[in-house]
Amino acid sequence: MTSPQPRIGVLQFPGACDDRDALWALAALDAEAVFVWHTETELPDLDAVVLPGGFSYGDYLRCGAIARFAPAMEAVADFAAGGGFVLGICNGFQILCEAGLLPGALRRNESLSFVCRDVRLLVERTDTPFTTRCAERQTLTIPVKHGEGCWYADDTLLDELEARRQIVLRYAEPVNGSKDDVAGVINEQGNVMGLMPHPEHAVDPLLGSPDGALILSSLVESARERALATV
Repeated sequence: MTSPQPRIGVLQFPGACDDRDALWALAALDAEAVFVWHTETELPDLDAVVLPGGFSYGDYLRCGAIARFAPAMEAVADFAAGGGFVLGICNGFQILCEAGLLPGALRRNESLSFVCRDVRLLVERTDTPFTTRCAERQTLTIPVKHGEGCWYADDTLLDELEARRQIVLRYAEPVNGSKDDVAGVINEQGNVMGLMPHPEHAVDPLLGSPDGALILSSLVESARERALATV
């Protein structure tokens, strides 16, 4: 029997610019990717959700501060509470932190300048739905493009996250001043993850690196297993 394509929703917010890229990348990795408009109060039948990068609502107030109040975010929170997989990329990561679905906060880059380049990441965990295709301590090359990507948590919270192994990705080089070089974190339940780098822009060698496909294909496969488990 052929494994079903997992249905993955990509949220669309006003001002987002990477939603189509995420949709294309997920489809290229054998997912049935569909858009979900920010005003929807209920999610369609989905196996996973992706909050893409961009500049939702023009990044007014703070990045993600307005988008976190979008009607669809209540549905995303309910989906996550039920164990659904949720991945936030760049602005999506900022939104998830603003919504309280992920720990910490994203602040202005230490340089106060926009950063747009390929960066090296270190994989800290491979036992998450988002990193099963990676090897532990593997180095990935994935681009970043952000002005507010400096992840911050106070020392007490950081110690708690370290103890619970919620740090999934770290920068392997100076990028934005993130506390302890954190590039990606996961929630305590292990089904919601956010990262500042853009895996959807690194799914083919023609784009400079295929390493982003390891993240997204891990999500696709985890979503596929979730779909099969509910059949």
